[in-house]
Amino acid sequence: MKKNIPVEFQELSRDIQEVFLTQEEIHQRVIDLGSEIARDYAGKKPLLVGALKGVMCFLADLVRAIPIVVEVDFMAVSSYSSEERDRGVVRVIKDLDLSITDRHVIFVEDVVDTGLTLNYLLRSLQARGPASLEVCALLNKTSRRLVEIPIRYKGFDMPDYFIVGYGLDYGERYRNLPFIGILKPEVLFGKN
Repeated sequence: MKKNIPVEFQELSRDIQEVFLTQEEIHQRVIDLGSEIARDYAGKKPLLVGALKGVMCFLADLVRAIPIVVEVDFMAVSSYSSEERDRGVVRVIKDLDLSITDRHVIFVEDVVDTGLTLNYLLRSLQARGPASLEVCALLNKTSRRLVEIPIRYKGFDMPDYFIVGYGLDYGERYRNLPFIGILKPEVLFGKN
């Protein structure tokens, strides 16, 4: 069923083929994930770690949906090139400010795609001695998975679409859309 683009975002959304997840669908799933995390971590004060920038909207909403004490920290990573990214080679350009030793850590991810970058980050975090380390992902794109990633908290499974909105971008555009949309092929391939 095709979902309509909200009227107030029509102009901003001219490059969107269709809405993949509505603002309401995202909101409800984030509330559910927050409840699951609160139940599982009651009395533990988990640390939620996100990799900037794509996770910003999801992590902000998720934190507000968890009715227990949590802390938040961020990392920022960059791939050197598309070839190196496809091999899982990343450069940490902002590391955590907080120690995760003996902490219950939940790595919050926007999209788990090939799994290569996330696998690298999880190995790096695990070496720092957390009490536990789990993954919470809004979107799980298994069709491109090269490395198995255990995702404890999952928002939605998705096909191999190029998506934007709700923090996800293409050329730093579209992050402010309140829904997740599928980008038109002509935008991706420069025929626009």
